[in-house]
Amino acid sequence: MANQRDQGVDAANEPVTPEMRLAEIQAKHRALDIKITELVSAPWQNQMLVQRLKKEKLRLKDQIERLKDEIIPDLNA
Repeated sequence: MANQRDQGVDAANEPVTPEMRLAEIQAKHRALDIKITELVSAPWQNQMLVQRLKKEKLRLKDQIERLKDEIIPDLNA
């Protein structure tokens, strides 16, 4: 069964706007950045975890760019 958030509906059955989704993804991106910085500064850093988090951060960055393009259409198009 699909998650309500995946269907564009939050728990209160209100539509999730692209702006709301963008803010959510940007918050996750910032949190990952902080976590990566903490892990890298640790003397016993886990390289596999750092790599995985960096890949996730890049995936979120791509989503952010796609949502920004959706919210603010290209004026040259």
